[in-house]
Amino acid sequence: MKIAIIGAGNLGLAIAKGLISTHTAKSLYLTKRNSSALESYKAHEHVVVTSDNREAVANADVLIFAVQPRHIREVLTEIKDLLTENHVIISTITGFKLKEMEEIIGKEQHIIRTMPNTAISVGKSMTCLCANEKGKKRIEVAFSIFKQLGTSIEIPEEQMQAATVICASGIAFWMRLIRATTQGAIQLGFESKEALEMSMQTCLGAASLLVESGQHPEQEIDRVTTPGGCTIEGLNEMEHQGLSSSLIQGLVTSFEKISEISKD
Repeated sequence: MKIAIIGAGNLGLAIAKGLISTHTAKSLYLTKRNSSALESYKAHEHVVVTSDNREAVANADVLIFAVQPRHIREVLTEIKDLLTENHVIISTITGFKLKEMEEIIGKEQHIIRTMPNTAISVGKSMTCLCANEKGKKRIEVAFSIFKQLGTSIEIPEEQMQAATVICASGIAFWMRLIRATTQGAIQLGFESKEALEMSMQTCLGAASLLVESGQHPEQEIDRVTTPGGCTIEGLNEMEHQGLSSSLIQGLVTSFEKISEISKD
C-alpha cells in the first residue's frame, strides 16, 4: 500500500510509527508545514518527508488526514483536484463529519472517518470507523491498516463523538488512574520506579483478563473480593469517595465539550 499521512503531528506520527513497525506501507509520505521536525524519519526505508501535501497525494493511494480541525478545509481544497477514484481518504479529524468532507471533495470519493488513539504507535489502538456510501466499498482497506495497529470496529457516525471520548480521550483517563495507583503505591513504601511498574502491569493484566476470558468486570472482581477482606474494603471506600460516578461524569463532561466544538 502507498500511504500518505497529511499532517504528521502527535497522532499522525503515532500512526506512522505503527505503520513503520508493522511494515504495512510499501511507501509512506509524511507531511508537515515544518518538515524539518520530521528529519529522523528520513532514516527509514520507503519513508518520504515533505511539506508539500500535493506531492504526497500524487504519490499515494491511501490518504490519512491528521491535521488540526481548523486546517482540514484548507487542506482538502488544496488537494481535491488530484483525487481519483483509486484514492481512499481516511480522516482522523475530531468532529469533522463525512457530509462536510463530501461538500469539499465530492460524494464520489471513498471517504472513511476514523477515531484511533495514540496507543496506535505500539499497535494497541482502539479505532472506531464509519464511512460514506462510496467509502463502504473500500472500508476493508482501512480495516486492513488499523487491525494491524490494534483493534477496530465499525460504528454509526452519530456515535463517533462518544467514541472519541471513550477511546481517544480515554487514554488520558486511564493514564491518570495509573498515575494515581502509582502515587498510592509510593505512599505505601515503594520506590517510584517499582510503583509505576506494578501499576502498569496490573492494569495490563486486568484488561488482558477481560479480553481473554470474555468475562464481565464484576465477575473478575468477585474472584478477588473475599468476605471481610481488604479488597472489598478498599473498593467500598473508593465508591464512597465517588470513583465510578466521577469517571462517568468525566466522560459525560468530555462528551458535552466535544459536542460544543462540533457545533462551532
